[in-house]
This record gives sequence, structure tokens and C-alpha cells, in this order.
Amino acid sequence: MEIIVPSCVAINAPVSSKEAAIRMAGELLVQAGYIAAPYVDSFLKREAVSNTFLGNGVAIPHGMIEDRHHVLSTGIAVVQVPAGVRWKDDNSARLIVAIAAQSDEHIAILRRLTRLMQKEGAIEALASTDEPGRIIAALTDTPFVPAAKTTPWPADAKLELTLDYPNGLHARPATQWVETAKRHACEIRVLRDEESADAKTLTGLLGLGISSGSQIVIAARGAGAELAVKDLAETVTRLSAEEHADAERARAAAAQARANAPTWKPVGASRQQQGVAASPGLAVGKLVRHEAHALEVEDKSQGAIAEGEALEAALSKVSSELSALEAETRERLGAGEAAIFAAQRELLADPGLMRSAIADIMRGHGAAWAWKKVLSARVDQQRQLPDALLAARALDLQDAGERVLASLLGIERRAIVLREPSILIAEDLTPSDTLQLDMRYVVGLAISSGGPTSHTAILARTLGLPALVAAGPSLLALSAGQEAVIDGTAGCLYLKCSPADLESARLAVRAYVARREAMRANRDQPAMTPDGHRVGVFANVANAKQAADAVEAGAEGVGLMRTEFLFLERDSAPSEDEQYTVYRDTIAALAGRPLIIRTLDIGGDKQVSYLDLPKEENPFLGVRGARLLLARPELLHTQLRALYRAAAHGPLQIMFPMITDLAEVETLRAECELIRKQLGAPVVPLGIMVEVPAVAVIADRFAKLVDFFSIGTNDLTQYVLAMDRQHPQLAAQADPLHPSVLALIGMTARAANAAGIHVGVCGGLAGDPLGARILAGLGVHELSMSAQDIAAVKTVIRAEPLSAMQVLAERALAASSASEVRAL
Repeated sequence: MEIIVPSCVAINAPVSSKEAAIRMAGELLVQAGYIAAPYVDSFLKREAVSNTFLGNGVAIPHGMIEDRHHVLSTGIAVVQVPAGVRWKDDNSARLIVAIAAQSDEHIAILRRLTRLMQKEGAIEALASTDEPGRIIAALTDTPFVPAAKTTPWPADAKLELTLDYPNGLHARPATQWVETAKRHACEIRVLRDEESADAKTLTGLLGLGISSGSQIVIAARGAGAELAVKDLAETVTRLSAEEHADAERARAAAAQARANAPTWKPVGASRQQQGVAASPGLAVGKLVRHEAHALEVEDKSQGAIAEGEALEAALSKVSSELSALEAETRERLGAGEAAIFAAQRELLADPGLMRSAIADIMRGHGAAWAWKKVLSARVDQQRQLPDALLAARALDLQDAGERVLASLLGIERRAIVLREPSILIAEDLTPSDTLQLDMRYVVGLAISSGGPTSHTAILARTLGLPALVAAGPSLLALSAGQEAVIDGTAGCLYLKCSPADLESARLAVRAYVARREAMRANRDQPAMTPDGHRVGVFANVANAKQAADAVEAGAEGVGLMRTEFLFLERDSAPSEDEQYTVYRDTIAALAGRPLIIRTLDIGGDKQVSYLDLPKEENPFLGVRGARLLLARPELLHTQLRALYRAAAHGPLQIMFPMITDLAEVETLRAECELIRKQLGAPVVPLGIMVEVPAVAVIADRFAKLVDFFSIGTNDLTQYVLAMDRQHPQLAAQADPLHPSVLALIGMTARAANAAGIHVGVCGGLAGDPLGARILAGLGVHELSMSAQDIAAVKTVIRAEPLSAMQVLAERALAASSASEVRAL
């Protein structure tokens, strides 16, 4: 690998402290595959024992010698902070050059830094440049060549956007961009810097390497250009909420899985193969080498027409296979995982691939040879992207493309045959390979390349397989057949373990499986503490199917049904009858269990094009939730009529989001009563979301006007801490366990209990086992969460008396930071 790549240079980084700068540099190195995640902490350990400020605005954080095994390849990351961050004493660092070295390869970099510091104005130029290439050139002593200027693409309409998807533009959202673009006859392109791509081709879009924070331009020319640009821009913006929600769910699920994973360390001496943690868990098995399918191609042609028809037939066959695989994966694992194969199908639909292959076929080459040539070129292009996360997506194109190649060659791709618990070691696994694993015998995955955000890693987590990635080429040299222990939580493979250590690892695994099975077996039992206090455990859902799944997972009801999904991905608002049918079906799925339905919560991170809402500078502080419903009575009345009609079929409660003023509640109650009387509907409890600090502060007054509170910890946290929970740098710090957030939750719970009304929590904190205990201790009656968290939360609530949780809550309120609370 190069010692420094563009993705490891952060220009004008939004950091305000030394620790934040070091962590950012470390994360850049992790994402690029230079280091394993634990080495980030090693940078901070070094900083605690020595000052790494070099002088003249330059700091050179580096790790401890004893942690060098976490360095996968020598690399450099640069975090540029033009305003500087305080380093030590009165020193301010503007260029933070983080060094991860396997030996002494970095010495040349240090020499160049020293020379630059002695050259007047050199460091100042690097600390203020907006071109990463200039910093790379200075540190590698190579000439800086500015990007060549190209002639602007002539557009009839265009719009500039900043992409804020946490994982950049990857195949899943890009597939929806393509679908939107294909609805328009005019030519549409997406431009990034000096490059552009046809918005109707997935491989072209992915080839731009659009990462989080990239500035892009959507441009179109021809009839309907303005409408096309507007339509695609709305798709880009709409998907932002889904991408952030997916990233948030992935972070929460990973943290939950790590917390629940079995812990084990060998007592005796063992050899360790370190990688990057990709999927938590522990397993014991024999190493089995997974060999990639070798598809050898001879350049034989039966004539241009026959070869062209063969390629077209292979593409059609594989498209059908991917559709079937998508449907099977959706049923088995879920829509998110199934989207991987929908994206692969769209990759193969790129007309550019077909055109390039046909051009070679017309020159006399065989279809298989031509396809392999085109595929290799596109895969290599994707792998060269500077963003490591986007480069890793080349495997998806390779996976889909090799299916076509195998079809052309008449080769059937077969799964590996196993007969005992096995840990698969491989250079990489495609998503198709991963789904074909025999789950009776595959107990873990160890991959020499890849990254923790690859689709293979995502599938491993969904399948519950311990996995590590980026373990390096030495992994592939390990002897197959030897017994090993894989710890996916720590990203480590333990070899040459003693019989006693192997047995203790097996015991840890069996104990973990027994705990998990016990939790599942008891999922329908109430969350009753040993001293007789019951906490309701409910689920967050969006439709009847999810409600049924939640009941199967042990939910006692639904504490939050989101209705905004009824309004998304359509051209007009859902009718009263459409809404009524969905609400009625959800009531039926719950079979008499409670159902709290939140009215439309559009605005902020969710936008709907047909509502023609004005663009807001800060939508989280704008017209959203109840504010929008009060401003658009036609939306409010249609939804309330549907809700009150559904209330005739079973227990239903109505909850309004984004409440700020007492007057809003009074108005909404009056609107509800008016519609209830018009329909002759039953009285239903009315509640509000507590997500604005103003409501929590005077919760005692709101408690007189409503029948229940539901605290939305996600929004409450971002408003209390003034941190956008979707901000790429701040999201990790927007922790709902911050004592100030807990204090407002406590105030709300006390007000509810004093007024004799119900109080629940439906934010992410409810599904966190530590958060659940603290919330119960603060006086919260009900916790509503993702279905997958229900069994674990019920288990922790049953494990200790309410009095112990109250003590825990008091200690949390007395803490100074969220990290101090988590340490409890």
C-alpha cells in the first residue's frame, strides 16, 4: 500500500480538541486498512506518557511499541485544523500527522517534516491549503500536479448539494438514484469535482467515489431538465434520513452485540492473528481455507451474433438468479440485506458494460473473454477510489459479474462441503459466498482483506457469525485443519491454544448460547423485578407485519407506530381509507395488545416532495411534527379521521410529536374531540412526545392536559446537547446517557407520576440494557424498542430489584459525563 492516500487527509477538520483530532486521524487509518481499531487507543496512550508536539504547528501522534501488532501496514493520516487545536501548554497544532509504522519506514516522512519546518512559509501553506494532494506531495517529496481543468458539461438545469450519507454513496442508495433518473427522458449527470457520470448507470455513479461531505452537482439537459434535477435532488435528500437511520441502527446493534458477546482470554501461551473486528462473538473450530472460484477463460468465438446472444442470455439468467436471491434474503434476513442483491442486479444493467463487451465481441473476441476484460477494468477502477469504504464495494460488482462469467463458461458455483465446526479463512468472501455457507458447521469467518463495513461483514453480523477482516496476507499462510478460537469482538484469531484453553472457550460459547436461548424462551414473560415492580416492554414498528414480528419477539404491545412511512416514496398523501386500513390491520396483528400511533412526523430529517415544504436552513428547528399538522389541517384531519375509525377495532392511543407549547396541545385536543364526535368514535387516550427540552422543564403543566408522555430520547438528546445526531463528527458524542439528558427524563417521569399519568420512552435508549435499568430507576413505566432488543431488556429488568435501579439512576444523575455513566 502507499504510505499515504487521499482518504487519509482531512482538510479543515471540524475538531476542537487534541483527543478529537487524534481519534479522527486514527479512524482515517482504520477505514483505509492501515491499522486495527485498538491502535487508535494506542495513540492516546502514547499522548498520556509523552508530548508529540513537534513544533511550528505540527504534532506527530504515534502508538505504543507494544501495540505495534495492530499496525497492518505502515501508513500516515493528516488532520488539518487551520485554526489549530491546543496540544500541550500553549502550543497549538494545525497539522496533525498521525504515524502508524510497522518498523522504520516512516523515518523519511519525519525528515521531510523537519525540512518543511525549517522552510519559511511551508507549514503555513500546508495548514491552509484546501487540496489534499498538496499535503501528500509535500510529505512524499513528489511534485504536486493540480487536477486538469475540464470543459463544464453544458446543462439546462443544475443544482449543487452536499452529500451527508454517513457511508457515502454506495450501491443501495445509488440504485434508487438510478431508478429516479431513468424515469426522465432527458440526459442527467452527477458531477463531483472535475468528474461526472451518467445518473442512469450504477457503475458510473459508484465510480465517482462520492463520500460523506462531498459536494456534488446534479445536472440535466433536454426536455424536462428542471423537473429531472428537482426529482433526483429530492431522492438524494429523502434517502439521507434512511442512510442515517441505517447507520444509527448498525451502530446500536453492533454496540448491543459487543455488550452481549461472550468474553474469553486464553490462560496459556498462544499465537495470535490480529485483524479488525467485523462481527462480535466467540467460536471454536478447525481452520478451513476457502478457495475463490478460478474462472479461466480462453478467447474463443463462434461468431459475433452467437457470442452476443450468449452474453445477453447469461445476463438475463443472472438477473433472474439475483431477483430470486433478493427475495430469499428478504425473507431470511430482511430488506436491508436483500438490497445488496437488488444493487448487484442494477450493476449488471449498466449499458456501458454491455456496450464495451459487445465492442470486443465485434472485433472477433469471445463473449466470456470480452466480459472478463470489461469486468476486470471496472472492478479495478472501483478499487482505486481513495475512499476505502467505497473501494471495498468493488467486491459487489465482482460478485455479480463473475456470476455472468460462470454462466458463460457453463460452470456451477458450489458451496464448500463441511462436516465439523469450521472457521473459514479466505482472502475475501462475496455476499453470494457468505449466504451459501452451511450454518450447521461454519462458526466463524477470518478474512485477510476487506473492512468492517463490507457487505460480507454486514451479512456476517446479521447471520450471527463471529468475524474478523483485514488480517493481512499472513492469515492465508496458516495451516488448514488446526483448531483455533475466533473472537470477533476483539478481531483476534487464537492459534496453538492448549487443550484447557480450547475447553474453556467452548464452555464460554455454551454458556453464551444457553443465556441467549434462555432469554428467548422467557421472552413472553413480563419484565418483573425481584421486588415485584413491573416495567412494560413494547416495540417500535411501522406496519402490521412488524407488529406481528414484535409480538413473536415478546413485545407486550406497540409503544410507537411511526406513520411517516405511509407518506414516503409516493407522489401524493395517502387517503383516509389507505391509512385506516393500515391502522386497522396493525390493531388486528396485536390481538388486543396496546397500540400507540404517532401522528405524521415529517420535517427535520424526513422530507416529502409532494408537500412542497419550503427549504429550511435548519430543518430540525423548523416546521416539523405537530407544527406541520397545525399548519396543514388537511393532513391532520385526514389522519385523525382514519385513526378514530380504526379505534373501533381495538385499543388505540394517539400521540403527537414535536410539541413545544401548551397551546398546541389544547388545539390538538379540540381537533380530536371535534372529529371524534363527527364519527361517533370511542374516546381514546391522547399523549405527546417529550423531545423538546421546553416540555420536560414544565412537564408538570403538560401532565394536566394529556393522558400519557412518551419520551423520544433521540431528538431530546440532540436538542439538549446542541448536537445534530446525524452529524458525521458529532453523532458519536450525542449520547442519551449524558447526565443532562437523564436529568430531564427524571423531571418528566416525576411530573407524570405525580399527575398519575403513564410515561414511556420510545427512543434508542430504551433498547440499551444499561439505559433500560437507569430509565426504570428514574420512574419510567414503559420501554419501547426494536423487536430484537426485547428479550435482552426483559432479562436485565428481571435480574435486579427496582431499589438497585433507583440507586443506579441516582449515580448516573450525579455523574459528570456520558462516558462516566457508561462506566457504571
